[in-house]
Amino acid sequence: MSKQREYQGFRDLVVYQKSYQLAKEIHEVSKTFPKEERYSLTDQIRRASRSIPVTIAEAWKKRRYPKAFISKLTDSSAESGEVTVWLDFALDFGYIDQGKYAYFQNAYTEVSKMIHGMIDHPDKFTW
Repeated sequence: MSKQREYQGFRDLVVYQKSYQLAKEIHEVSKTFPKEERYSLTDQIRRASRSIPVTIAEAWKKRRYPKAFISKLTDSSAESGEVTVWLDFALDFGYIDQGKYAYFQNAYTEVSKMIHGMIDHPDKFTW
């Protein structure tokens, strides 16, 4: 007899799982950025990448109120856009290579699409 996995709410959302994993990957990649970037690029890309799963969790907790749910998801989408701009800087400054850049850009495009799917169909998630 197999044990059924316990329901974890927002942690069950694929978009949460993917954005959380990407934030961990951004953290690792940003460890290689120059020390002079610590308070600008490094801190900003880490903050923005972590903010995506955090605001998805906040949205989930507010899903009883569709407008609040959508508002938080919109914030999460905005953070995803911010990460992609920081990635542009990282590429242009030579801190990441084209392959890593393309990987992250594609992944954040996918995350954004998932978030917008939730925004477009809040009735699937709200009560």
